[in-house]
Amino acid sequence: MHLNYHFIRYLCPSLKLMFEGKEITACFSQTKNELILEAVGTNETKFLKAQLNPPQIFLSFPDDFKRAKQHSINYFKELIGDRITDCQVLSFERAFYFKMKSGKMLLFKLHGNRSNILLYETDSLVPSRTFRNELVEDKTLDWTTLGKNLEISFEEFERLEGNASKFLPTLGSIPRDWLKARGYLEGNLAQKWALMEELLDCLESPLFTIASESAEVYLSLLPDSNSISSFSNPIQAANELYSLAFIKGNFDREKATLAKKYQDQLKRLHSYLDKSSKKLKELQEAAPQSELADVIMANLHQFQHGVNELELLNFYSEKPVNVQLKPNQKPQDLAASLYRKSKNRKLEWVQLEKNISFKQSQSLEVELKILELEKVNNPREFKLFKKVNSEDKVLQKESEVLPFKVFEFEGYTIWVGKSAQANDEMLRNYTKKEDLWLHARMVAGSHVLIKKSVTQNIPQQVLETAAQLAAYYSKSKTDSLASVIYTPAKYVRKVKKSTPGSVVIEKEQVILVKPASPEEIFGKGN
Repeated sequence: MHLNYHFIRYLCPSLKLMFEGKEITACFSQTKNELILEAVGTNETKFLKAQLNPPQIFLSFPDDFKRAKQHSINYFKELIGDRITDCQVLSFERAFYFKMKSGKMLLFKLHGNRSNILLYETDSLVPSRTFRNELVEDKTLDWTTLGKNLEISFEEFERLEGNASKFLPTLGSIPRDWLKARGYLEGNLAQKWALMEELLDCLESPLFTIASESAEVYLSLLPDSNSISSFSNPIQAANELYSLAFIKGNFDREKATLAKKYQDQLKRLHSYLDKSSKKLKELQEAAPQSELADVIMANLHQFQHGVNELELLNFYSEKPVNVQLKPNQKPQDLAASLYRKSKNRKLEWVQLEKNISFKQSQSLEVELKILELEKVNNPREFKLFKKVNSEDKVLQKESEVLPFKVFEFEGYTIWVGKSAQANDEMLRNYTKKEDLWLHARMVAGSHVLIKKSVTQNIPQQVLETAAQLAAYYSKSKTDSLASVIYTPAKYVRKVKKSTPGSVVIEKEQVILVKPASPEEIFGKGN
């Protein structure tokens, strides 16, 4: 109810006492959709902080506020030096205004996600400036159309047949839920009126309750079983709500979100380790394919006169083995193929052991971070935790605003830029010099990164997969074969004032691949 008329009408007299006669010395923003107003009196300075970033709309009144030296923008410069003479709520409306000595008016329209702050010149009905310019309809808003004249009487209630929303449209969700919980919808007209009178009596009592339910903190003018604290001063109530619902609420949500992302990361690591360990065990226990190649080479004389299938004795296992050649295939060629596979098996074995060792150390690091995060108890500690663990910037940022797509393959993370601007952001804010950078050669396309540590060597299959993605997310998408360049990210640099996505590359290498979509590579749903 902190954006409700029934709270604002109590807030405005307190704001008048706080700001009346004081000179506005600053009006600025240093965070998106947040406005700070500073007013100085003879012996004191007062602040109003309006947080209008949907869906989190709050007013608070801090005792002090330190303006940042950078990233700060001035607003409503016409008000600087003007004095506040009055503060009034608009009748039955979620809006109030400060009246200035000059005749100007600063209107606070608290309409949920469409909340805004508007400046009106003397005697003007439409604003000269608005704080949230994206709300285009506010640029022509006649403030005199906002207030409402409601008749609060039984006769009017009876005429409206007890419709609470029509009788008192300013109620909001909490009072309406209060009525429903007491059987308002099922009652007759007399019972409904009795409940409405009881509700109006509660709304006339200036007691402001801060309550919490399902992790949501809210303000109510009604008795609440989920009460955390109560205040008779609306400014104290607004400050407490801001502290619990916005500052602590944001901290709790961000901490929980990051903790879940760490848990998800740990789950993926454990899954990779489980699959890779089983695969390694299979490689270790399986007979090397070079043994079968030896058997074939020792029995070349038996593959005579068009014979393409034989049962031979495997002199390693002393068991018979069936060997079948493809049409027109020579036994020597099959043996050579088996020797190559055996050699690759050894390489895969070594690479798997390295990957498992690396992922085990990663898993241990994530487990330690989860334990450290559990010890974080306030926003300041959380900020320090994120700074110390800055390498987890991707986890710390909401996934929907990341400038790249994320894929996992063979234990490696592959990023694909979403646009030219996103390519620049990925290179500037998320890339480490040891990462491997890829791009389709001589055509426009997404930047692709294979994330790696200094000691890791990227397997050929991982390189080819990333190259296939680079080719797919480029103008070479429809080519049967595409050239993709790759180089360590330290050899990729952005030239000042160059077009979005364009870079200068040194020491690149080229790989030829067939473009492939994520669905083709990873399967649908992955």
